[in-house]
Amino acid sequence: MRERAEASKTHEGISPEVAAKRFADFIPRRWLRNGHLQTLAGNFLPRRLALPEPELLLVEVDGPVAGYGPSQVLCHCHWQPEAVRRERLTVVLVHGLEGSSSSKYILGNTARALAAGMNVVRMNMRSCGGTDDLSPTIYHSGRSDDVGRVVEAIVREQGVEAVALVGYSMGGNLVLRWTGQQGSAVPRQLRAVVGVSPLMDLAVSSAALHRPQNRLYEQHFLRAMLARIRRRIAMYPRIYADARVEKIRSMRDFDGEIVARYGGFRDADDYYDSVASAHYAGALRVPTLIVHSVDDPFIVMRPETRAALLANPHVTLLETQHGGHCAFLTDPDLRTREGKDDRIHPSVKPGQSHSTPPADGVAEARLWGTQADDDGRWAERTLLRFLLQHGNGPHRTREAGNGS
Repeated sequence: MRERAEASKTHEGISPEVAAKRFADFIPRRWLRNGHLQTLAGNFLPRRLALPEPELLLVEVDGPVAGYGPSQVLCHCHWQPEAVRRERLTVVLVHGLEGSSSSKYILGNTARALAAGMNVVRMNMRSCGGTDDLSPTIYHSGRSDDVGRVVEAIVREQGVEAVALVGYSMGGNLVLRWTGQQGSAVPRQLRAVVGVSPLMDLAVSSAALHRPQNRLYEQHFLRAMLARIRRRIAMYPRIYADARVEKIRSMRDFDGEIVARYGGFRDADDYYDSVASAHYAGALRVPTLIVHSVDDPFIVMRPETRAALLANPHVTLLETQHGGHCAFLTDPDLRTREGKDDRIHPSVKPGQSHSTPPADGVAEARLWGTQADDDGRWAERTLLRFLLQHGNGPHRTREAGNGS
């Protein structure tokens, strides 16, 4: 039975009548009707993916600090052939907390986008993906200008005419915040923005992460982040030698002792409020898709944020009752194995099988005949359809587009 049929339950104080109209059609995979199970399965289930070798792009995002630097971010780029590269949509993918350009969801989206004929840029946040040596400064949820620098670089160096931003979790906050900050002055190349399980409301989400049932996630993140800051103490002692890591017992402690101190915020509360993309929910002026599950264990969307998104005509908000954090696993669609479903392969011509890569200049991605096209990753398929719908249309702001 579809999720809409379950809307008799209330979530976050929402009436059944509103819920019935609100929840997206999403059928969780059998035995995964629980946010924790979805989250863990989405993170640990193996995926068989192989991509073409990327080109490396270094983008300077900050100047020298204490004699170190400048700070750069590393991007892994997959370009379509030069004859079609400029006109094809370029998708910039941004990972979440303690992820990288090699996170499974980044690779999965890369394979799908390449198969659909798009260019893909897999962006690492500062120091992520094994790039501690490239950035003496830390990454955090307020580094949205780094996304803008990457967009500027690919437009300048490749001359691409259409760009879309896709961010997961913290990466979702970055792409939404940067887009909202631009308002109606967004670059003309920006066609669409997507946030999957975006961290829009940091204060309530940080509190949720510290709940007893979520300590497993909190400790997972905290171990990785403390290891990172210890590496930075050794690599950049003039900046981090006085870091008080022994005082840190929670993510909120980390945000207060490390992020606030070395990121220019008064304290954790100032950080959470200053960088929240929720402030820009009403300022988004390009087609925007937000995918969020109400059973996400630790990403919470405040009612005020939801209301602002729903009131914005440029935003499509898809919420599911199940899906966990960045997972959204449904049962695999066996039709794709038989060549009966073109939702994942829009570049396939009539009479061409899904097992044969298209021959019209689309870069090779070993998606055909692998798990990527039938593994039930609902969010990836949904966002791909959104990009195909909006990615190459003319840029319109609310003011310039007659409010549409």
